[in-house]
Order: sequence, then structure tokens, then C-alpha cells
Amino acid sequence: MTTALLRDVTLRDGLQLTGKVLPVERKVDIVRRLLALGVPALEIGSMARPDLVPPMANTMELIAALSPEELQRCWVWVATPRHVQKAAAAGVRNFQYCFSVSDAHNKANIGRTTEDSVAAMPEAIGHAAAVGGSIQLCLATSFTCPFDGPVDPERVVAIADDPRTAGAGDIVIADTLGQAYPEQVAALVTAVRTRTPQRRIVFHGHDTWGMGVANTLAAIRSGAAMVDGALGGLGGCPFAPGASGNTSSEDILFATRPEWFTPATLAALVDLSEDLLTELGEANRSRAAEGARSKAEAFEWVSARAAG
Repeated sequence: MTTALLRDVTLRDGLQLTGKVLPVERKVDIVRRLLALGVPALEIGSMARPDLVPPMANTMELIAALSPEELQRCWVWVATPRHVQKAAAAGVRNFQYCFSVSDAHNKANIGRTTEDSVAAMPEAIGHAAAVGGSIQLCLATSFTCPFDGPVDPERVVAIADDPRTAGAGDIVIADTLGQAYPEQVAALVTAVRTRTPQRRIVFHGHDTWGMGVANTLAAIRSGAAMVDGALGGLGGCPFAPGASGNTSSEDILFATRPEWFTPATLAALVDLSEDLLTELGEANRSRAAEGARSKAEAFEWVSARAAG
């Protein structure tokens, strides 16, 4: 199995349900610590309206505090061409243009139909290209919708294959509610790859039904080259009833073992995660973190702090 790149989404999808705005200095510290540990990519914020998603209110200040080199490894969530334009002017070069496959969720989340979002994408692609940036097509509710139920896989494939989305280099297949299962994930990733083989596939999973790591591994085996996770399994969508935390970054890394990931790296991630979750008053859902704090001292992945 080829190891996919991990993108840690703690600072966007992880934080958006917490109701707490982390200070910019704290966010900068998290970005720099994750990058220093070797995490290949991060999602650091959103251009969503601060009154609707308060934890994202200081995204522009965070962008301004990071260097162009740091921003090259960071992604920002956008939903309109104007979002891309505004983020690009601030220095962003990696844009995740997101909308929902199901109309009901897209209206709840973004305030427009799916067709409206597709129709606006060429303009968004143009704004990204004008600054030499990369833009992803992010398809939320690729499997199920909290309002309409199951989503037809052909609808996902049709959007991926729509000429108006052709300028996106990546396609993010998102299990927004965490209700998918491995065979289903593998089938959809395979179908999208077959229809648009020139694209990099990204899988974004949630662990609501305990399938987060299994679904992520199924996506990787089917060709996903990047996968999303959040520290401690933090996160969820404020406009998706029933969605819980993201798949834990620690759990994904323990399962996939990229070359840069060592027992010392896991220990540092667990320390960072535990401090952040305590600060936010959130539970730690990571099983790898629980294992790292176990008493199995003879296992190299148990951290020194836990063993002591």
C-alpha cells in the first residue's frame, strides 16, 4: 500500500464546532510545531463568515502571520470566487473550493444550490490561476446527506467530470457525516479516479461510526494520495447534524507509518493534542493517543511521559 500524504485539518474542520476562537499566536504555534514535526500539509482556516463560524474569525490574521514558505504547505477553505480573491490577496496559494453534492446541505452550509456552486467554479479557478495557486474541488456529503439521506455515487462522479470543474488539480471526496464504510469508500474513489485519472484524489473522513481509519485505508488502497485528519479526532460540521469528529491524525499516522513518523513524533503529537484539547475542553478521541499513554512500556510507541 502506497502511503498517502497526511493533511492535518485541526485548525479548520477541527476547530469549527468548538465555539472557541484560539488566539492567532496559538494558531501560529500549532502550525509551526506540526510543520516542524514533518506533517506534509495543513488546513489552517476558512473564509466562512465569522458570525456563522466564529472559530474561523481570525483566519486572515493567521495568514498574515505566516511566511510564504509556510503558506505553501497550508490550505484554506473557500466557497465562492470572492473568497478565493480575498484569500489570494492575503497570500494564500492553496485553495479548497468546497460545496456539497446534495442541494439540501449546500443550501444549509453555503446558502446556494449545488449547481450554483458548480457554475461559479470557473471564476474561482481563474482567480487561483492568476496568482499561480492550486485549487481543489472539495465535494462534501459525497456519501450521505443529513437532510436527504444517501447520495447517488453517479452524482459525485458527474460533478467531478463536469467541464466547469476541470481546472481543479485535486478532488476531495468527503465523508462529511462519517457514515460511509470501507467498500463504499473504495468504490467511489475508484470511480472518480477512473473518470478523471489526471486528478489527485484526497479523502476526508469522519469517525462518527468508528470507520474513520478503515475508510482512510480503503481510500489509500484505491488510489487516494492525500488524506485528512485532525489531532485527537477533533471536529465536525456545524451545518451537518449527526457529524462528529474527524478521523484522528495520530490514528491515521500510526496505521500508515510514513517515513518521517517515529515514536518520538507520535509522542510530540500526543503532547500537542492533549494540551490543545484540554485548552478547548474537548475529549480526545484518538485511540493511538490512548495507546501512547498506556503502561505497555516495552512497546516503543508508548511515550516516555506515559511510561514515567
